[in-house]
Amino acid sequence: MTATGKLASAATNNIAITIDSSRAASLHSALSSIHFGENYAQELIEKSRVLPRSIKWHMIGGLQSNKCRDLARQVSNLWAVESVDSVKKAGLLEKGRAERVLPPPPSPEGEGGDKNEHENEKLRIFVQVNTSGEASKAGVAPDGEELVQLCRYVREQCPHLQLQGLMTIGAIARSHAAGEGAGNEDFECLKQARERVVRELGLQPEELELSMGMSEDFEAAIVQGSDEVRVGTTIFGTRPPKSEAKVI
Repeated sequence: MTATGKLASAATNNIAITIDSSRAASLHSALSSIHFGENYAQELIEKSRVLPRSIKWHMIGGLQSNKCRDLARQVSNLWAVESVDSVKKAGLLEKGRAERVLPPPPSPEGEGGDKNEHENEKLRIFVQVNTSGEASKAGVAPDGEELVQLCRYVREQCPHLQLQGLMTIGAIARSHAAGEGAGNEDFECLKQARERVVRELGLQPEELELSMGMSEDFEAAIVQGSDEVRVGTTIFGTRPPKSEAKVI
């Protein structure tokens, strides 16, 4: 079975990481509902303006504090932000979500496919955890106090946000090993981090999803219990240089 076939048959939610709007639009046209991910906040804002509103957008890349408020305010069909690693960013996303202006409802004349019934829902938040301990990666420490404090802040202080789960980006070497059939230490670490959070906050494990696994290691992630994988290259091919990427 091909990699795309395995993705289609898996029960895990697949977030397709967009390359450019034309390829994203062609994939969306074949499906009634789809989750798209984007690494860059400004590109997500721009793509959301030209692609169908029925897309559920996930911000998965590194997020700067100065982009949080605009992202949450301007993208009405923003489904989730998966790279939250500080109380400051969560607070700015909360402010932006509270300020957002929803687009007018589509007219009844044939535009029903370009609506998103989820636009009035809370913005889902995944807390990014640095399971590999690499200085080059963002995220809170899996065994530090900040993890639980941030999760509690989202649940108790952010009425427009919903704590959806935890996210990690595995170390490259561990991802390669996982692709060869070995278990991934980063994925096990994230599972342990979830156990800690649910214990401290009095939750059930199923209330906190795990977003782990990308093109190189999604199969291992699914085996190890991932609720969501983030796959781009396997679906769209190699991303062109940012200078050559087109929004439409």
